[in-house]
Amino acid sequence: MMISRPHRLLPLLLPLALLRPAPALADNAFVTDPEAPTPSSVREGVRWQERATPPPPWPEESDLIELELDRPHAGFRYFIDGRHLQIGDDGVVRYTLVAQGPSGARNLSFEGLRCTPRGTYKTYAYGAAGRFVLLDEPQWQPLGERDHERFRKALWRHHFCVPRGFAPRPRKDMIRSLQGRIAPLQNSGFLTD
Repeated sequence: MMISRPHRLLPLLLPLALLRPAPALADNAFVTDPEAPTPSSVREGVRWQERATPPPPWPEESDLIELELDRPHAGFRYFIDGRHLQIGDDGVVRYTLVAQGPSGARNLSFEGLRCTPRGTYKTYAYGAAGRFVLLDEPQWQPLGERDHERFRKALWRHHFCVPRGFAPRPRKDMIRSLQGRIAPLQNSGFLTD
């Protein structure tokens, strides 16, 4: 007789068990949200506006930091002018890039990079004869996957931006990272707010 009583309660208890959230899913911090996270700097109804920034002085050789890439890129070496690396009030990381070919010839550009979810960049000016020549109406571009553009993706992913934070790292951490030193744990990839 005792065995039959739990069988009668089972149809009543089963729907109640299904209504209760599973503890593993409710407590799992790694379940993705239905919406992508929004950076804390984004204010609803306020449109982002870029600040006008003049090009920096011509870089000195002693200020160049070589950007170490994981794989060869057609013999080019890339350098960032560490002295004039800056983070604008608008959140744009601006830097001078020096691309040196196998023959030693150098191309210079003054660029900006935004720490958006997929990253964007803009080339403001090219360097020639010891000075920068501004481009007419430069536009923001998505970061490319082509071999000759991978250095920008490396800057965005590993050196300039807080992973998943959509914000620039502190300038001192950018310099440390470019010099091959590890950035602090606060920039390790988890959203803080």
